[in-house]
Amino acid sequence: MELIVSLIAGAVGGNAAGGVLKNLNQGTLINSIAGIVGGGLGGQILGMVGAGGLADGGMDIAGIIGQVASGGVGGGAALAVFGIIKKMMAK
Repeated sequence: MELIVSLIAGAVGGNAAGGVLKNLNQGTLINSIAGIVGGGLGGQILGMVGAGGLADGGMDIAGIIGQVASGGVGGGAALAVFGIIKKMMAK
């Protein structure tokens, strides 16, 4: 369950970052893919540090919010990294 929440939050975070950072925007599909990858990684890292909630098998609101936040931030960060690398390769 926590992986699905992280992946969805990552896709949303990637698209939100693409909307805010117009110079790194890669289009909806690439933003979503980068976000999903980053969201999955962010959610897994949260689970490894034992942040509780969904990582412990619970369905409490704090765990869900934590997964959404880590997935969204991870998705945005992955899009930013992807966009920077793509711009560097284009030069």
